[in-house]
This record gives sequence, C-alpha cells and structure tokens, in this order.
Amino acid sequence: MSPAGLPADVLGPVGGRRIAAPLREQITDALRRAILEFRFAPEQRLVERELMEVTGVSRATIREVLRSLEGEGLVRIVPQRGAVVDVPGPAEAAELYEVRATLESLAARRFIVHASPADHAALAASHHAFAEAARDRPDDILDLLRAKDVFYAALLDGAGSSTIRTLLGQLQARIRLLRARSLSQPGRPAESAAELAELVTALAAGDAAAAGAVCERHIDNAASSGRTVGAGESEVGR
Repeated sequence: MSPAGLPADVLGPVGGRRIAAPLREQITDALRRAILEFRFAPEQRLVERELMEVTGVSRATIREVLRSLEGEGLVRIVPQRGAVVDVPGPAEAAELYEVRATLESLAARRFIVHASPADHAALAASHHAFAEAARDRPDDILDLLRAKDVFYAALLDGAGSSTIRTLLGQLQARIRLLRARSLSQPGRPAESAAELAELVTALAAGDAAAAGAVCERHIDNAASSGRTVGAGESEVGR
C-alpha cells in the first residue's frame, strides 16, 4: 500500500513512466479511477501531504486535482478536515434515481425511433455480455459495472441524443457508486440482467410504452436494492 492508503498500482503511469497527457491530468485520471473502482472507503480522507508523497507533485497541483474531482461529485471538501471521498446520501440518491429514470426512459423511446439495425445488434451483444457476467461472476462488482457501462453506452448510441448523453455523463460518477451498492446485493445481478433483457425485447419490438415501463421498474428495483445496503455500507473494494 502507498502512504496514502492506495494499492501500489493505483496511480498507473503516474507512479512510473510518463505519458503525453499533462501530469495533473494523469493524477486526476488515476484518482478518479481509484474512487470509481472503490479502492477508497466512503468518507476516507484524501490527505494532501500523503498524495504529494505518492505522486511527487506540488501541493498546488494536488489541490487542483481535488477541486476537479469535487466538481465531478467524487470528492467533498470539508472545512477543517480537507478532501474526503463523497458518497450520495439517501435524499440525493433518491433524486439521482428519479432523474436517471426520466432520462433513460427518454433514451429508450428515442432508441426506438433512431436506432439502426447495427445499434440493435450492439445493444443485444452488450446485454449478452452483462448477463454472462451476472451469471458467471456475480461477485465481481467491477466487472459488472464495466459491462453495464457498455450496455448503456450502446443504448445512448442508438438514442442519438447528445443532450441526454451529456446530462447522464454529468451524473455518471454518482450513478456508478449507487449502481455498485445495488449490484452488491445477493441476487441483484441476475435480476438486473433479466430486467435489461425485457428492455432489449421491448426496444426490438418498437414498444415505447413497454420500454419506458421497464426502465422505470429497473431503476425502482435498483433503488430498493441500494437502500438495503445504505449509504457508505457497500462491501465493494473491501
């Protein structure tokens, strides 16, 4: 473990060879990845001095990185304490699920209108990959998250709305943390795969009402599952 409590590989190229991107961007990307892969505990302090030791950069650079992550909703700056890993509380989680249900239902309706046969094929293939992960590796939450990211990317590609993509992208970090809570519940990966299978079927049939209803039910079930874990109580990455 590093002085900041990070696994030795968490900084990737920052801890070894340099790549073309500016160093600040490398460090931002590495810490973002560490948070999204749950290598930090909820509310864990990100101590500037320790991060400086790990990265070899100045305090000013570390502060820029933390401010950037604060803007993404991954870090919260607490007076007299500094930066901590942020986790949505119950009220915010409820709002995020509500907004997500609205946007994803709209994306599903647009998919029916705008998606090409190639888009339908990509969505079906991405669902197959997620269902396979849910069946064979239900405890590998990070693998499930990556597979589900691919599924939603295919849905948005077919929907063809840059506005929906942008809005969901702004919420993605917070949504991914909530998604991990839900998928960590026993049986939830298989349930999620079954729900998404219904969505793929509804989209293939051009049934906008059924697709919207499946989206809302899927997110309602995810919210219920996530609430049983509670804020900050997911076992992911422990």
